[in-house]
Amino acid sequence: MSTVGHQQLAIDVTHEDQVVRKVFNRVVPFLFVLMVIAYLDRVNMGFAALSMNKELRLTATMYGFANSLFYVGYAACEIPSNLMLVRVGARKWIGRIMITWGLASCACMFAAGANSLYGLRTVVGLAEAGFMPGTLLYLTYWFPPTFRARVTALFLLAQPLTFAVGASVSGVILEHANGIWGLSGWRWLFLIEGFPAILLGIVTLFYLTDRPAQAKWLTEGEKAALERRLRREQNPRPEHGKVWREVLSRDMLLLSVMYFGIVTGLGAMVGWTPQIMREMLKSHGLTFVGVLTAIPGVCAIVCTLIWGAHSDRKMERSYHFMLPMALATFGSVLVAFSNAPEVRMVGLVFCYVGVYAGMVIFWAFAPHIISPKARPVGMAFISTVGMVASIVQYTIISFLRDLTNSWAAGLIYIAIMLFAATVLVLLVPANEKISAIQAGAPAKIATPQA
Repeated sequence: MSTVGHQQLAIDVTHEDQVVRKVFNRVVPFLFVLMVIAYLDRVNMGFAALSMNKELRLTATMYGFANSLFYVGYAACEIPSNLMLVRVGARKWIGRIMITWGLASCACMFAAGANSLYGLRTVVGLAEAGFMPGTLLYLTYWFPPTFRARVTALFLLAQPLTFAVGASVSGVILEHANGIWGLSGWRWLFLIEGFPAILLGIVTLFYLTDRPAQAKWLTEGEKAALERRLRREQNPRPEHGKVWREVLSRDMLLLSVMYFGIVTGLGAMVGWTPQIMREMLKSHGLTFVGVLTAIPGVCAIVCTLIWGAHSDRKMERSYHFMLPMALATFGSVLVAFSNAPEVRMVGLVFCYVGVYAGMVIFWAFAPHIISPKARPVGMAFISTVGMVASIVQYTIISFLRDLTNSWAAGLIYIAIMLFAATVLVLLVPANEKISAIQAGAPAKIATPQA
């Protein structure tokens, strides 16, 4: 390419970066808030268990089964949900998801025993199905791969933030709302933390824009620049013809197994950490347990932001995935074999930092491996496998907990799954170069600023 061509490309990329920042400021903060509310539903179940299990006479196996049913409902509808998102548009479909799951989550306050809790959690899963893969798919409509690790990090960091803030808030609600109007604290927990989803679902119907071409808040020149950037960085990999042939291809199956391992660790941390912390801090109140439980989430927020930006700058994915996942594996072993509260806390921090950082890098490279035609089904398929992992881990860990009266066996299972995901990344093309950089675009890309 000539000097003039390089200069023109540099000017175009600078303008495109400015447009991406504008899109970032409009789209990502709002999706971040939606993700906080979505993840709050999974966090509050773990905290509700601190008093709900005793009141409803739930064993660890029964509680684990209730959690598993949420993921059964979610997994059953993920692929249909993503297909509906493509058909009716993200604005309407994501708004619908939030309103229906908010209503279902609030209804969990009426659980009267194990069977009613089973039914309610199944309905919550059915209502929420497709939110995360649908939103990740939506991000691919707006952001090129050169921004994807940072954007995905900022979106997915809603999870550890929710755990950090939700842990503290949930502890306060459990302890101080208990008995108001004759209701137990865990019932207030479901009501208070489920209602915002309904309100934000209504806001979503008016706020989101389905595609860049429909964005009234972008000028025609900005739309053209964004579309040009997205086309230039389009997936260079050939399509397999039929969508399901690609979904069942070697790379897709490897990605799915990797995600199974990631979600095993993530789901276990969210579902069982409050009870592990409670066991470590038996002499302290629920508020203190909630505050201390927030520490791993805070550490994950800081480290994942830095790690995602570093991966984008280096345009390297494999080792940026392997290192945090290895850290999470080591953390699980620490929690399993140590009896010292301080060491177990360090292990939990390693788990949270490693799993969240690894998940962000995974979603930075996984969509780029799937062709655009197969992406809606492919991403939903991977996410569905993740839901299966949640079902399996709740079933296995709860059974092992009741069988051994210890967390050690379950944590070893987590470590094995995390280690498997760590090494499998070497078998997929995670470091495939982005076409824009191959074409000669400047490698240094400005980071969007919120």
